[in-house]
Amino acid sequence: MKNQTKLLSGLAAAMIALMAGPALAEPLFWSTQAKPVEESQKMRADVLSKFSGGVDYQASDEGPWRTRIDAELKAGKGTITVLGGLHGELSGLENNLVDLSAIDHVSIGDGLMQLGKLGTSEQKYIPWMQATYLMAADKKALQYLPQGADLNSLTYDQLIAWAKATAEATGGPKFGFPAGPKGLKHRFFQGFLLPSYTHSMVSNFRSAEAETAWNKFKELWQYTNPASTNYSFMQEPLLTGEVLIAFDHVARLADAFNKRPDDFVAFPAPAGPKGRAFMSVIAGVAIPKTAPDMEQAKALVSYMLKPETQVATLRATNFFPVVKTDLPADLPPSVKVSGPAITAMTEAKDALPTLLPMGLGDKGGQFNQVYVDTFERIILAGQDVKQVLNDQAEVLRSLMKDTKAPCWAPDAASDGPCPVN
Repeated sequence: MKNQTKLLSGLAAAMIALMAGPALAEPLFWSTQAKPVEESQKMRADVLSKFSGGVDYQASDEGPWRTRIDAELKAGKGTITVLGGLHGELSGLENNLVDLSAIDHVSIGDGLMQLGKLGTSEQKYIPWMQATYLMAADKKALQYLPQGADLNSLTYDQLIAWAKATAEATGGPKFGFPAGPKGLKHRFFQGFLLPSYTHSMVSNFRSAEAETAWNKFKELWQYTNPASTNYSFMQEPLLTGEVLIAFDHVARLADAFNKRPDDFVAFPAPAGPKGRAFMSVIAGVAIPKTAPDMEQAKALVSYMLKPETQVATLRATNFFPVVKTDLPADLPPSVKVSGPAITAMTEAKDALPTLLPMGLGDKGGQFNQVYVDTFERIILAGQDVKQVLNDQAEVLRSLMKDTKAPCWAPDAASDGPCPVN
């Protein structure tokens, strides 16, 4: 047993050494955000270049990101100075993060700071930036809106009617959906469609209301460009004209607004019977207990909260500031277009905010896959909605019991694992 423990420790140390590569003098900012090459370069050149001593910003997919953290924690020492990740990605690490209560955060709202405690009494991460998802449309499609429809307060029924009219007028389906391999389709089902009909992401997964939601999406799919199964970023088919109406993350719509700002509009997600559900994307910065230089790490976290750094981050990533600050007039068109639409959605009378999944540890990918598999079986394979929801509910229930993850908004709080009714 002792030899096995030594072997595991040795393997962990070797893994860290291999991942670390040559010794670096700059602090390592290990992040799941700003992964596209262009965004990573902007983070290094435009956001972090003024930090004293420089920063080695490295972005990774969630899996390798978590593997490296776990390896360093297991070894008891590491090279990661600061972690950057979404709320749900950080939520499984609370026991291994430094308390950041002493960091000056007065200009960040209490609600966001409370999220950063991850259910503990300590400040486990500091909110870093925020974003959400929006609808976008080519202005050529506005003429096909249902009579009397308000773009800022559409319902799912009105969206379906709009997509149908657009398809009939243009000779083909022009609604676009990011259903490609790298598309964020699962976020639409988790944070928008299902909560709008069920007021739930997990507990009411197989309810009658959930059946209604999926049947509504089947109606919408009739007028969806079949190439959507290849789309990962909706900005591209919007620019080519393959689609005229689309849903996606604000950062994945930005090129369309920036390249042809006079041709596109942004607007809130539709509403269902339970409200206008939308998913808030909150990213935070945290310090692992294995950080090599704690003072340098805290200085970097404080640097990320400066108003000028927050504005630079907005320019680099299209994620909006978490601190109260005046935005300059020369921001990209995508920000000017997205900002009012986000405000209209988050401040709507029927607004129903939802959070990214949390408490799932390294099972986040399996959780997402439940929604992807449900989509593929119901929409792409045409299987019976009720049967698919019953099958997938069993997978979801097993996953929730395995992870012991309690419910998060919009589901009601639970003492134990979030139930799947």
